[in-house]
Amino acid sequence: MNKSGLEFTVGDNVVYPAHGVGQVQGIETQTVAGFELEVYVITFDHEKMTLRVPTAKARVSGLRSLAEGNVVAQALTTLKGRARVKRTMWSRRAQEYEAKINSGDLVSIAEVVRDLHRAENQPEQSYSERQLYESALDRMAREVAAIERIDRDAAIVILNKSLIKAVAAA
Repeated sequence: MNKSGLEFTVGDNVVYPAHGVGQVQGIETQTVAGFELEVYVITFDHEKMTLRVPTAKARVSGLRSLAEGNVVAQALTTLKGRARVKRTMWSRRAQEYEAKINSGDLVSIAEVVRDLHRAENQPEQSYSERQLYESALDRMAREVAAIERIDRDAAIVILNKSLIKAVAAA
């Protein structure tokens, strides 16, 4: 909490579960249905979108600070693990992967990246597998990039190093 009693301040990088990393651009008071409502104004440059989240509901909505170092380390370790692919129907797995991506939890997103990653010598992914993989990889890379203060492409290089080590060990 900062001195104003709010959890986040202007300029903070934050993670919103359904959209990934954004930046707090401002804190505004809006009148909604006759009530004064204080909101965080968060922009997501990669989606060219602005979101307003009531400050009182920020925690409940899943809005959080960037992951701490130990969570990032756990996520990178997760990437190095063996893929766990359930033998359930693809539609059910796809729903589970989508839920993990939208959970905003870095380790859950890492599980999706790990499970859907394909090495050069492995069979091609289906279109929907590729879409989910790219979505999870992008979400994870954007958070790692914000934490490490590097660009998204440099973050993807870091993530790929963990994935390649995992494949080499398998």
